[in-house]
Amino acid sequence: MQHSIRRYGKNVKLSGLSFGAEAAFHLILGLFSIACVVPFIFVIIISFSAESSLRTVGFSFMPNLWSVESYQYVFRWGDQLWRSYFNSFFITAAGTVISVLICILYSYSLFRRDFKLRKFFTFLSFITMMFGGGLVPTYMVCKNILGLNDNYAAMIVPLLVSPFLFIVMRTFFSSTVPEALIESAAIDGSGEYRTLFQIIVPISKPGIATVALLNALAYWNEWFIAMLYIRSAKYIPLQYLLMKMQNQVDFLAKNSALIGAEAANIVASTPKENLRMALVVFIVAPIACAYPFFQRYIVSGLTIGSVKG
Repeated sequence: MQHSIRRYGKNVKLSGLSFGAEAAFHLILGLFSIACVVPFIFVIIISFSAESSLRTVGFSFMPNLWSVESYQYVFRWGDQLWRSYFNSFFITAAGTVISVLICILYSYSLFRRDFKLRKFFTFLSFITMMFGGGLVPTYMVCKNILGLNDNYAAMIVPLLVSPFLFIVMRTFFSSTVPEALIESAAIDGSGEYRTLFQIIVPISKPGIATVALLNALAYWNEWFIAMLYIRSAKYIPLQYLLMKMQNQVDFLAKNSALIGAEAANIVASTPKENLRMALVVFIVAPIACAYPFFQRYIVSGLTIGSVKG
């Protein structure tokens, strides 16, 4: 099939846009993409800049002196760094799988119009999305009642339920899954769980991938829960470890005048600003590498409404 046609003596794309208009859209999208990528590239450059260069010329794409001192400082944590990396990956993977499963089951019940308690559970998810119990009651329930203290469950369980994602997934089911498909499956003798996991889930991959990505981001970036419930070093996630590392450097920098001259010189040579950027690279790089695996499902979810059967 030809990609363009002749109309009124001009080449026009089959989409209805002229070549000039399409080139303009490509230019705008290209500039927007560059605007999204350049800040991260800038962060990487600063992380490899020497601290002395940052003090003299400031943040620049072309520093006076390159250095890997910030990364060397991070790698001094040795086994604890890789242990925290493993903890973050494990918590993110396990938490995402379980939370997505809960989201699918809960949202499917809200989607089914023949479910008698549909309105009650919809109201329940909505009211909990608008009003929270507060930090102190949450802490007491999680630690004293559920026993979430110094274990992986302490990082996974508090983020398992997301009422907002329940509403998002229910809306996706409502706009994507025809009720006639469920009725046909019921006529053929399919049970509820078989209908859900063998018929509904395969055609709902875009919505599930979107929910999974949002859950993965929430688990990967979480450090406050670790500060509340984690005391043992073997359960510390990466984000909490890097935050502790940065706090130590800031504390030493602020109190360098109270320590000896030799120790003050060591503190003065410790990376600060470039260390911040190196920590950003350690946190962002893994999730940025995972995003392309979700991208095609998210794009198909955005365009699914424009496709006619």
